[in-house]
Amino acid sequence: MTEKEILFIYKKHKALLKGHFLLSSGLHSDTYLQSALVMQYPFMAEKIMEELAGRLYHINFDTVVSPAIGGIRFGYELARALRKKSIFTERLEGNMALRRGFDLKKDEKIIIAEDVITTGKSTKEVINVVENHGAKVVGVTCLVDRSGGLAKYNVPLISLVKVDVKTYDATSCPLCKEGVKITKPGSR
Repeated sequence: MTEKEILFIYKKHKALLKGHFLLSSGLHSDTYLQSALVMQYPFMAEKIMEELAGRLYHINFDTVVSPAIGGIRFGYELARALRKKSIFTERLEGNMALRRGFDLKKDEKIIIAEDVITTGKSTKEVINVVENHGAKVVGVTCLVDRSGGLAKYNVPLISLVKVDVKTYDATSCPLCKEGVKITKPGSR
């Protein structure tokens, strides 16, 4: 699948939204990619995950770790496609943590899976959780990289789509200055 085909899927499922959005990073944007609207269709999720799995096939890893809530379904579907274990982190008193009895072994090889990366903050929080448990992050993957190359890690970042989407600091957001109503579609 090409980037154009994947973006067509987002548009078809009304998952490429236009408006004024408060992102989980605190930034504002005129565009939001709601991957859950694409992932709600198992056939489509399977097709997209097979594409991404092909791009990760060369990486030796044991487990997919995703942040709640947006990454849970994505991480699970990716792990299923690659026949790997899937767990997720979630916030506990504002901090990312492993809960529900999930655990990682020392030196277990991990792929961090996010649906959309903008600043990379959530992904870095998950990396810290994984490393604090003694496991080793060997890669980061996402459906959509909208970071403009700014999200950097010490491991490969593999995405299906890279999109150039403008983000704004709240103090200099032109949409705020125009009085456009803001919505917060994310989970943080």
